[in-house]
Amino acid sequence: MRMRFVRPLLAVVAVAGLAACSGTPTPGSTASASQPPSSAPSSSSPSSSPTSATTRSATPGAGNAELSITLLETPEAAPQTFTLVCTGGTPAAESKHPSAADACSTIKDSPSILSPAPTRTDQACTMQYGGPATAKVTGSVDGKEVTASFKRTDGCQIALWDAAKSVLGSDGGI
Repeated sequence: MRMRFVRPLLAVVAVAGLAACSGTPTPGSTASASQPPSSAPSSSSPSSSPTSATTRSATPGAGNAELSITLLETPEAAPQTFTLVCTGGTPAAESKHPSAADACSTIKDSPSILSPAPTRTDQACTMQYGGPATAKVTGSVDGKEVTASFKRTDGCQIALWDAAKSVLGSDGGI
């Protein structure tokens, strides 16, 4: 009889834990760009925030960006470097990015995608590993400096990666 109550309770606890990773990025929030390599998104851009960047900003931006993206899929692979230049949400001719149109559209729709809220110490993230891929984004979006780092080290970091994957030029190997 006791097991009838334990299983539903465990299911509720699991759902609550997953829901804790669905915070919303705060437009314009920043954190220190000099965080140790073990943290993922860092910011005057993404911080090691265990918040989900999957929620788009309610206010679209101008869609202007000049970014350099360095993607490292595995430690053994050579880094890939892309240049993304957007004007009004449309890629410029000098863009050298695998999905420039999607990336520029994402930046226009959600300019804060590269600067989620700072780390919250009271937020739980699923303990899962999304692979060794890392990415670094530097430049500017709508006139604001961006320095962002991404990893796939836990559920919250994977959510940040997935929200920005069109800008990063990769889905992280998953």
